[in-house]
Amino acid sequence: MLDIRNIRNDFGDMITRLNIRGLDSKNILEKIIELDDRRKQAQTKIDALLAETNQLNKRIADLYKNKKQDPAKELQEESLLIKKEVQELQDKYKSYNDKILEMLSNIPNTPHISVPLGNNENNNKIIKEVGDIPQLLDDALPHWDLIKKYNLVDFELGNKITGAGFPVYIDRGARLQRALISYFLDKNISAGYVEYLPPHLVNESSGFGTGQLPKFEDDLFKVPSENNLFLIPTAEVPITNLYRNVILKESDFPVKCTAYTPCFRREAGSYGKDVRGLNRLHQFDKVEIVQIDSPQNSYKTLESMVDHIAMILDELNLPYRIIQLCGGDLSFTSALTYDFEVYSAAQKKWLEVSSVSNFESYQANRLKLRYKNDKGENKLCHTLNGSALALPRIFAAIVENNQNQSGSINIPKCLHSYLDFKIIQ
Repeated sequence: MLDIRNIRNDFGDMITRLNIRGLDSKNILEKIIELDDRRKQAQTKIDALLAETNQLNKRIADLYKNKKQDPAKELQEESLLIKKEVQELQDKYKSYNDKILEMLSNIPNTPHISVPLGNNENNNKIIKEVGDIPQLLDDALPHWDLIKKYNLVDFELGNKITGAGFPVYIDRGARLQRALISYFLDKNISAGYVEYLPPHLVNESSGFGTGQLPKFEDDLFKVPSENNLFLIPTAEVPITNLYRNVILKESDFPVKCTAYTPCFRREAGSYGKDVRGLNRLHQFDKVEIVQIDSPQNSYKTLESMVDHIAMILDELNLPYRIIQLCGGDLSFTSALTYDFEVYSAAQKKWLEVSSVSNFESYQANRLKLRYKNDKGENKLCHTLNGSALALPRIFAAIVENNQNQSGSINIPKCLHSYLDFKIIQ
């Protein structure tokens, strides 16, 4: 959520940066400042009236002490009128406050000035490509045929027990999935990340803190309950919320967290896209990395997270490319995002497997996540996260890209110590 102080102090810069998203934000930012002015005026009047009430109460107490009840009663009536006026002003203040919060909650983050202009993925910028595209035989199979051939994943069983988009991993498929999870976590831990195993349900405060609520409620699976719980769309939500309402010290930076969780997404509005096989699911496994850092260092941290994910893909020997998202393709909360895509040789297409983002202070402002600087001032932290990695498309690329002439599938060497088989045949 944007900070009103920044909107006031950097008004022109805010408009320029939101224009990168294709948003004409001048009117709404001006309206927020106007409401904030009214809120401040109401608070000033409230403070003055409360001070006047305190003085009246002292005079009333003195009059009663001196047994002058009639003058005291007149002052009490005056005090009651002031209290009524205070209540009316407090109601106005709350109304202004609620409206400001509603408006701010629906404005996306301001993109970093380096984010390319553009409305969709066609305007994204390819930073680099790594690895050679595998040359498969003409009769090579896509992953949805391979997993059926070797009984690795069963979509019909998932549909039977839950519904479409909820696959069941079987035997070697389940073990390969578990090996990938363990491998990703071990790589993250060796890079200094602390592992967590968080709840898979979050409350509304957590959803608001990382930006999923209120705007994207339709994308979440909601669990009716006393407190309205939601299945997590990513481990980013519970992990980042570990630090909600926390004040860190500069010596705590960087905070580095990792977690494996299943992720649940309704994927509202995704109809018509290529959803075959493992490409798009309602439930999938993902290993997440989250960092919290100072504003001065967060973009160096972002680059280090990009390098870390690239190293994992290098070890998996998967061809990949890194893409900087344009303004129109950025997520609601991100200031700058790099996507990783691996090449699926059998499908002859690039598949997104990770997004690495710097949210700057956008989430921290919602979370009230701050740090105390060397002057003793409380400042907003910067939050970052990345998928390291999302499993379904990694799984698909591994089985497709490593097909042999005989039809068997080689397992990447980095996973051999996690499995008791090196080939699927």
